[in-house]
Amino acid sequence: MPLEAGLLEILACPACHAPLEEQGDELICTGRDCGLAYPVRDGIPVLLVDEARRPA
Repeated sequence: MPLEAGLLEILACPACHAPLEEQGDELICTGRDCGLAYPVRDGIPVLLVDEARRPA
């Protein structure tokens, strides 16, 4: 289930403060040097750096 557009506009990566974009069940940081992928569980973004997946 996609996040509301208004919510996605105000969310930012907790690590580098870059905007996030939705890809499947994750929010991906758009920061050039960051790129962390944060899970979305039951429609709720989990914006904890410890829960994020590192880029490949």
